[in-house]
Order: sequence, then structure tokens, then C-alpha cells
Amino acid sequence: MRRIELNLYSRAGLLFISMFVVALAPIRILPADVFSTEDVFRLKYATSAEISPDGKWIAYTVSVQRKVTDPPGERYSELHVVSTETGESRPFVTGMVEVESPRWSPEGDQIAFLSSRGKKAERQVWVIPADGGEASQITHSPTEVKTYRWHPLGDHIAYTATTPASEREKTLKVKGFGFIFYEENLRHRNLYLLDANRSSDRANAAQLTEGITIWDFEFSPDGKWIAASASQENLVDHRYAFNKIHLLNLKSKRLTEFSENDGKLGNFAFSPDSRTMVYTASLNQQDHAVSQVYFKPVNRGVVKNLTPPDFQGHLVWAGWRDNGTVIYRAAEGTWYTLNTVSITGGDRQVILHSESEKVVFDSPTYTADFKHFAFTGTWADIPEDVYYWSPGSSLKRLTVLNPWLADRNLGKQEVISYKARDGWPVEGLLYYPVGYRSNRKYPLIVKVHGGPESHYSYGWHTDYFIPPQVLAGKGYVVLLPNYRASTGYGLKHTEAHFADPAGVEFDDVADGIQHLIDIGLVDGDRVGLGGGSYGGFAAAWFSSYYTQLVKATVMFVGISNLISKVGTTDIPYEMLFVHYGQKLEDRWQLSLERSPIYHAHKSRTATLIIGGADDPRVHPSQSLEFYRRLKMNNHPAVRLVQYPGEEHGNRELQGRIDVLHRSLQWYDWYVKDERPLDGDMPPLDISDTYGLDLN
Repeated sequence: MRRIELNLYSRAGLLFISMFVVALAPIRILPADVFSTEDVFRLKYATSAEISPDGKWIAYTVSVQRKVTDPPGERYSELHVVSTETGESRPFVTGMVEVESPRWSPEGDQIAFLSSRGKKAERQVWVIPADGGEASQITHSPTEVKTYRWHPLGDHIAYTATTPASEREKTLKVKGFGFIFYEENLRHRNLYLLDANRSSDRANAAQLTEGITIWDFEFSPDGKWIAASASQENLVDHRYAFNKIHLLNLKSKRLTEFSENDGKLGNFAFSPDSRTMVYTASLNQQDHAVSQVYFKPVNRGVVKNLTPPDFQGHLVWAGWRDNGTVIYRAAEGTWYTLNTVSITGGDRQVILHSESEKVVFDSPTYTADFKHFAFTGTWADIPEDVYYWSPGSSLKRLTVLNPWLADRNLGKQEVISYKARDGWPVEGLLYYPVGYRSNRKYPLIVKVHGGPESHYSYGWHTDYFIPPQVLAGKGYVVLLPNYRASTGYGLKHTEAHFADPAGVEFDDVADGIQHLIDIGLVDGDRVGLGGGSYGGFAAAWFSSYYTQLVKATVMFVGISNLISKVGTTDIPYEMLFVHYGQKLEDRWQLSLERSPIYHAHKSRTATLIIGGADDPRVHPSQSLEFYRRLKMNNHPAVRLVQYPGEEHGNRELQGRIDVLHRSLQWYDWYVKDERPLDGDMPPLDISDTYGLDLN
């Protein structure tokens, strides 16, 4: 299929798009159909929303699934623009494209974006006129552009890119001497400044930094400074554990450390007068997620924490309303709020609440006068769409990317609360099966989130691995628990998990299962559980330590051995600082006893182990170790499936299709149909269930 690039006013292109349906297989849409596996791969998502400087337009990207017949790769990402006044949406760059990070020029006459075009092309900055036309390439970096920003005057663009390999390194690689020197001879992510004038030589960008890795950055409104988050090594672990804000004076080119965060760093922004900085970060090194909002004068004044005392949530993003007022977004349980607070302190003002607006909104972009906001947002029955908001009014939904969902009979979703065994209140989401009747007991599937620095909000959660609406359509109750260690409930909720892996956190999950059994909603003999990453750790734990509670588990890129995990992950410092607090030598026995392999001999749970064969976060050996311990103990129902080329989660369509169908097959076989553990396992080749023509 050819690339499709449309002019803003191309009626022929609009007609083509309206007639073109991307589908994995012919789908018959009938009223009251349940949500199917095929539907999972029809979903479109708004992935970013950028408001124009005048507030009249929003540039947004839409994630669209590839077809099986397309070259392997991630989902496509298209660029569209929608009017905030009329709601009319127009395609800009669509088809087999990968568009990311749209940004309006300061004058609002151009839209820049990241894209890679052409065979083996590196990702570069492109610009398209705001009134339509063809896109032109602005940067010509020898390595891909990671992130970029417009200069406030609109005449320059700054971007980050990794130092290219030297000619000698290239020669050695060609001659077969391109050896891997693990975590040595790393190349930094540098900051560059480029004249955006069309007549300039765009290949000659000025390098602004060296000897340090720049992860993200922002210009000051007066154009004199760049604030950049940076670490001494180009390692993801250093981004998590040692990332600090630095200030770069564009006149002197001097880079100095600015922030005082001793832990994880979130976003940051200059005040409108360029004199003060606001940033989000963790409270301390032990705090496992961004949770606080701070401000500090650029002239080296004293840092101040603006977070409400004993706040029962997590502050996840911050910006400015005016020079004296900070705006921040907070996760509070299953909801999000948008708030303002004076830099002098005092009580916050909640200006937007997702529960009352019935939209779980993302962090906003907004105009300088604070009158126009753009969000992506979701709800129980709405995957991410684009929303517009003007303070004092209600959020307005501007896109309906999945209109066919109106023809689906979805399971009811609600917030559930229960008490853990020690009396601690635990929240989560509960899905009822389609056609639910109160006088029946249903099979249950529990989906445990990863992180654990994450949580379930009251939005859309059905995807290729966590498909609660597919499960609800198949007659299951589904529980998504926000166990202790989850964000969104304050630091006391997260601190309970520190140095206690698989402790109260997974006890909370077990108590949620027991609660649903006790109230008569769930059949205790038909319970399954799955999770990815840290949720995969939970799946292995419930396959072994808590085996009596679950009939079947699906462990996706999960942890099985806390001892070997430390030596094979790409985030060892993050694990040390925010999860364990001690080096392995000082917690050896605890790590052993809290490892699923230690309890594998107890397992009476059908265990499906799946994951990427190239995962740097949770090494594939974690899956192999658990598989081997189960098999060596004569476990009759264990299967290991790995996906070549995939890392920490599947990105390509083929692997996602298999994960979805194989997980559902496993649950149906052992949980719903109650097949015996020592009987036949499900068929290995399930390609005929994909609903695809593979001949």
C-alpha cells in the first residue's frame, strides 16, 4: 500500500479516507454485538493534542493498527488538525506513516513533527504549513532526532540526537570487529540548535552540549535559557535514578545544575517571565514515582514544595497559569484533577475533575492567556479522543475515532473498594460480564498492572494483553486492582511496598479475589490472573505462593527470581533506590523467599509464560528460570512462548495477535471450561483462531 499524504483541503483525499477501512478481516457489525478480539485491532487512539497559539486549532496524532499484509512494525501514527470552534477535523499526513510530537510554531503558521520517511531513514523534524501543503524536512541529523522544540522567536529549532559512530567504529563493524563493550564507550545524547529558515544550511546544526546526556529540554519564554534534564551516562537507569535539571545559558553556552531532586524527575517549565522554574519530581530517593511539585527561582533561590500536606494522590505534571500561579495535574485514586496554587503557598483550587467531567484527561497543552486547552481523554467506553476546554465551561469532545463502538454491548465498569486483611482500603476497577445476572456466580480474571509505579484510572483499558471488555463479552468478571505500591493514593500507599516485594502488595490482590468470592459474585473454583512486567511478577507469585487461589495464570515479561533479576536488568539502581533499599548481599534470603522459583514446587496452577526474546528490562531468562523450575517439578500444564525481536512488551501486530488469542485460549481452557491440570494442554498452533487469511 502506498503512502498517503493529503493536503489540508484535499476533498479527494478525504473521500478516499472515508471509503478506506483498515481491518484485519471482514467484520460484521450488528447492534448489541459484544466486543471481540478483532475489535481490539480496529481501535484508534488519539496520542497527542497540541493547541495552536490562538486557540482555534488542535493538531493531534492518531494511532492506527497496521494490517497483517503490511511490513512488520509498530502501529502507524497520523497527523490531523481539528477546529476548536466547529469541530471539523482535517487530515494532514495519513496512511502508512509514523508522525510523532506535533508542535505549532510560535506564530501558528507551521506545524512541526517527527517522522522517518524513506527506506532506512532516521527520524527527523519535518514542517508543514498550517493552511495545508507538502511537508519539508528541517533537520538532517546523522542519527535520529529524539526530541525537539521551537525557539520562542520561531527562527530556530533545538533538538537532541545521539553522537554518531565514528568512521573508525563503522569500519571495524563492517570488518566484523563491531564488538559489544557493555555499558562502555556509550555515546551521549547531545543538544543541537538549528536555523529554521528555509534558506539556511540545515545540515550544519550547532552542538550546544557535550560530555553529558540530554533527555528533554524547554526554552525560556525570553529565549535566553534552555532548561534540560540530563544525566552523566546515556543509560535508562541513569535517567530514572540520576536525572537532574540543568540550565544552559545560550549566550555563554555554560551548563549548570539547577534542580535539587534526589530521585525521579518529571516535567519542568519556565514561568512566563522566565524568572522561575516549576518541576515535578519524587519526594526523595526512596519515593518510587513522581509525586511532588516544586518551584525555584532561576537566580538560584530556595526551592519550595507546593504539594498539599499528606496529599492522597500523586502530582504528575505542572505548568504555569501566570507568574505567581502554578497549574498541576494530579492522580487521585481512579480520577485526575487539574489544580492551581499560588507560589506563595496556600490551598489549591481544583479547576477540572475527571469524575464530574466524565473524562480521564491527560496533561494539557494550553494558550499563553490560559483561555484554551487541549487534551487527550478517555472514559470507560471511550478510548483516547481529543478534547477542548475553556476554563469556566465543560470539556468538549472534538473527535469520535471509534464510532462503531456505539454498536457494541460492553460490560459495565465501576470503581470497587474493599478492605485488605490488615484493614487497609484498596480500590480498583470491576467489570461485569455482558448480560450479568445477580443470581449467578461468574468466572474471574484479575489483571495486575506493572510498575508497580502505575495505577488503573477510570478510562478505557482494553488492549492486546489487558482486554477486560473482550473478557466481559465472554462471560467473565474482571478485576483491575490498585494494590499497595500503586500510584494515585499518596506516599503511605506506595511506601508499604518498599523492601517488601510480593508482600502486602500481592496480599492486597489476593484479598480482592477473596472479597469477590465472599460477596457471591465470583466462583472461587474458576479464577485466573495475568499481568505484565511487575504484574508478571504477580502472575508468577500466584502460580506458586498463592496457587490455591487461581486455576490459571498468564505471566507476560514477568519476574521469577529477584536474585538474578538484579544482575540482568537495565535498571539496577532504580530497583536498589526505590524498591529494595539494600544491596543484594544484604537481602539475599528475603530475595530468595520472595521469588516465585522458590515456591515453584507448590504450583497447582496452569501457567502460560510469554514475553519478548530481547527484553532488556526483565531478561528472558526470568521466564526460562520459572519454566524450568516448574517442569523439573513435573508440572503438567506450563508453556513458554517467546517473541523474536520483541522487548519489554510486544510492538508488532503479529506478536500482539498471538498474545491476545493465546491468553484468552489459556483462560477459557482452564478457568471457564475447568479442564483438569493434568489433562491435555490447549493446542500449540492457534493460528486458525486469529481470524486471518495466512495462506
